[in-house]
Amino acid sequence: MADTGHWDRPRGTAARVASWSARHRWAAVGGWVLLVVLALAVGSMAGRVDVADSEQVPGESGRVSKILDDAGIDEAAGETVLIQAKDGGLTADDPAFREAVEAVLDGVRDTGRVTAVQSPYATKALSADRRSALVRFEMRGDPEQAADRVQPVLDAVAEAQNRHQALRIEEFGDASGQKAFDDAFGDDFTQAEYSALPVALGILLIAFGALVAALLPVALAMTAFLATSGLVAVVSHWVHMSDTANSVMLLVGLAVGVDYCLFYLRREREERAAGRDAGTALRIAAATSGRAILVSGVTVIVAMAGMLFTGIAEFKAMGLATLMVVAVAMVGSVTVLPALLSLLGERVEKGRVPFLARAKRRSNGESRVWRAVLGPVLRRPKLSLVLAGGALIAVAVPAVGMNTANLTLDQEFGDRLPVVVAYHHIDEAFPGGPDPARVAVTADDIDAAPVRDAIARFRTEAVAKGASKGPVEVTFHRKQNLAVIEVPLIGGSDEGKAERSLNVLRNEVRPATLDTVDGVAAPIGGSTASSKDFNDKLGSAITPVFAFVVVFAFLLMLMSFRSLTIAVTSIVLNLLSVGAAYGILTAVFQHGWGAGLVGAEGVGAIVSWLPLFLFVILFGLSMDYHVFVVSRIREARLAGRTTKDAVVHGVVTTAGVVTSAAVIMVAVFAIFGTLSMQSMKQMGVGLAAAVLIDATVIRGVLLPAAMTLLGERNWYLPKWLRWLPDLTHDEPAPPQRPAVPVGAPWAPDADDRPRHARV
Repeated sequence: MADTGHWDRPRGTAARVASWSARHRWAAVGGWVLLVVLALAVGSMAGRVDVADSEQVPGESGRVSKILDDAGIDEAAGETVLIQAKDGGLTADDPAFREAVEAVLDGVRDTGRVTAVQSPYATKALSADRRSALVRFEMRGDPEQAADRVQPVLDAVAEAQNRHQALRIEEFGDASGQKAFDDAFGDDFTQAEYSALPVALGILLIAFGALVAALLPVALAMTAFLATSGLVAVVSHWVHMSDTANSVMLLVGLAVGVDYCLFYLRREREERAAGRDAGTALRIAAATSGRAILVSGVTVIVAMAGMLFTGIAEFKAMGLATLMVVAVAMVGSVTVLPALLSLLGERVEKGRVPFLARAKRRSNGESRVWRAVLGPVLRRPKLSLVLAGGALIAVAVPAVGMNTANLTLDQEFGDRLPVVVAYHHIDEAFPGGPDPARVAVTADDIDAAPVRDAIARFRTEAVAKGASKGPVEVTFHRKQNLAVIEVPLIGGSDEGKAERSLNVLRNEVRPATLDTVDGVAAPIGGSTASSKDFNDKLGSAITPVFAFVVVFAFLLMLMSFRSLTIAVTSIVLNLLSVGAAYGILTAVFQHGWGAGLVGAEGVGAIVSWLPLFLFVILFGLSMDYHVFVVSRIREARLAGRTTKDAVVHGVVTTAGVVTSAAVIMVAVFAIFGTLSMQSMKQMGVGLAAAVLIDATVIRGVLLPAAMTLLGERNWYLPKWLRWLPDLTHDEPAPPQRPAVPVGAPWAPDADDRPRHARV
């Protein structure tokens, strides 16, 4: 059993909390288990409320959804079946073609899942060459659940195709498209989630050389995720959640949970290896790594909070879910982890892997590789700074021409999904037909002559101005004084052309027709409009979100390290790693350099939500490492070392932890780079590349080179800033041996030692 007799007058929040946990270890462990169980139970009873379709998109598109929701008009999930002659064969007038149409009509009706089935001969939904026809119908029941009920309809269409091989019979629509997307999205994330834990555990086993020590970080990360899942379900009644937010929460929760536990556990083991008793080792770990975890956790939370300011429901869900899981993991790291270490004592080394365990003991907590790297870096810090900084700036240059877009179905999935192929065939035969713009016209009296005349002129002008080839269809809902106009846009799946058609509707056709009637409102929505409105809203949110994250991170660094220099260099280095990640993304996915290696040929754009998402996530995770390394450097500086000596000591003693944590994150993120959805590939490649750069070039070269060049200026705090709150709460560790022997090529010079500490 661990000795807890050394917990006298601990300083700092982390040390005081850990002191209590070590003295009341069963209460701490029981309290954590109770928290997880209660959170899951309460969350299960409350149920999770997800973001509704009407909340997903801002701007005019969102107003269209809200108008229809408020009017009680459920937009039924519409489906379309294409019957098309192959190789210029049959026409719609041939008996075999008519027989196939009847087979489709009868098949979908017999499922009992559809309504409003329309024959192409009745609706004139025939192509100009009469070799293509569209059968249209709607799914019964709740449109948001239609994807769960569409499979029998898909089976009926497939049966019709089997019986009429001379024709192409394919289905596309709201329900079938959503089902295909959900299946691909769900399969991708299931694969990633099931792969992430074994990968993390395997790397931790290599890092610690003992099974029990390797299991602790995974256990902490997963219990933090489970507890947060329950809490998020409760919170979702005020801020709605989503499956995407849940998956991102798992990703971030695993990353920070493992990191925090790794930081704490490695320091505790290092102190015990240095000959200190268990109680003293735990106290030092709490006062040093525990404090770094708190500073890092708050910084990551601030970064994640930036997503709340986008005004976009999906981003708000992701931001809230991720900051909550970081907060729970942080609390667990400074409460239940010290209690578990106190309970386990030497048993934390159980399940040793012989070869790995011996290697860990020989290393004494220091990295020989990074000690070798630091030699030339610190001998020529200016050259190292110029070369490494220049390389990252060069890597970031392609990001200047980054093109962002909402990926189309074929960009996202290629042609491997049948619905994507069906969409293109329908769009070729009936341009804009599968995905029309939708205009919600409201008026005091929708049947008034001026209103009906304006609607008629809108239909005519939409075709005359070149926004649509028609037919432009109108549905009146007289009870609600509402009319819905559907306009197939010229451009169809070509987002650029479709957006130009949308602009014609919004900026030319509507002002000349519907806007001329007093009391009429006519927002224009639809898929193309949703994409444009989302991008516009996201673009307007980028500057305030970036400013919020950078300013608050700067202030936290300033108050936590009491140094203006460290705060500035922290921000600059993190922005550099984010810029390099942007450059790699642009080079691979937009310009196609090496795209074949990750299966990303022909994408040509970065998915619009990714740059902001990556900035927030990467800024938070980069600060995670930065705080840990700089805290160790500052601790050594407080113990009386020179700045150069402290830099060497801080980097070589934390390199093993940072490398292990980074390898886990890179491996987990790289899993996402192997998934089928291009947006997931982009996210995985961007995150993996940025973490790898951050843990190697930034922490191993740029940070030590910059701090060595700055020397005592690292600890500069102007007098006019000394009024800021002091969040340091340092508790010096016992005196330590010099990090390098005197006389080594990059040992500190005697005259480099300060006359007094100015930290």
